[in-house]
Amino acid sequence: MVFPEDRESSTESTPRRFRKKREDETESVFSPRKQHGDRGEGTKGPEAAGDAKPEEAGPRAETWSPYAEGKRSRGPLWFTLGGVGVLALLAGGLVVMMKSGPADPAATGEGRRTSAPLPSAPPGKYSYAAERTTDPEPLTVKELFPKKKFAVSGRSYEMTVTSKLKKCADGAVGDKLLKALKSGKCTQLIRASFRDKSGKVIGTVGVANLKSSKTATKAASVGNDANYVKPLAGKDEVTKFVGSGSGGTKVWMHGHYAVMIWFQNKDGVKPDSKGSKVIFRAATDITKATVFKALDARTLTGFPAT
Repeated sequence: MVFPEDRESSTESTPRRFRKKREDETESVFSPRKQHGDRGEGTKGPEAAGDAKPEEAGPRAETWSPYAEGKRSRGPLWFTLGGVGVLALLAGGLVVMMKSGPADPAATGEGRRTSAPLPSAPPGKYSYAAERTTDPEPLTVKELFPKKKFAVSGRSYEMTVTSKLKKCADGAVGDKLLKALKSGKCTQLIRASFRDKSGKVIGTVGVANLKSSKTATKAASVGNDANYVKPLAGKDEVTKFVGSGSGGTKVWMHGHYAVMIWFQNKDGVKPDSKGSKVIFRAATDITKATVFKALDARTLTGFPAT
């Protein structure tokens, strides 16, 4: 049986880097399947330099003249001459400054940007995660499945077993899917199995690391009730039945990853319409809380979340 579509697998480019959240499908189609295995500024001159003759200074000037009568004009002649010389030097300096104008920042190198601009993220919906070349770090079990027990909207789940494969063919079923994984240069396939709190719903989630969005899209396109993730049976009294009886399957793409699921009733009995919704809700709860959360982090940075 094949679960209804609940995630967008299109590779269309949008500004948004997070996957869109979709509501659970109202109907599910099951097909029985028996499992057999700052710029610088120059110095500016004043608006008016003034005459070297101190008696012509403006009203704000508080300098004194050696020619003025009064107590301050009775100093020695050499002191008076020295003062005149200093004023002359100051006036000459001001004239030179006014002629030179403000310093040119371009000539001095001031205000120039010295740091290179940061590289922009790859375009498209999956950004860094679209290709293995921009998302090079291998997947880990801890990254994809960080918690053994967790809850989603009050519904509790538990992970019971994990598996990490370098030979992707060992974790998938169906000629078309195996061919798609091989042509997509699959380097690893990580799986984990889960149960709900009641122990009535069980299933396996797998993530295959392919070379590009194109090859992951191909893998997703061939997913059906004959091409799916190989169920991973646990050793506990509940998930040891994963893979027996009738199961629901689905394959999604997220960038250069193929996300595959197999979920079922513990007793392996084909569910009715209501039961189908319960099983598919558990599958989407678990994948959104684990693998898709981890892959969204890679979409933003190209590296595992820290």
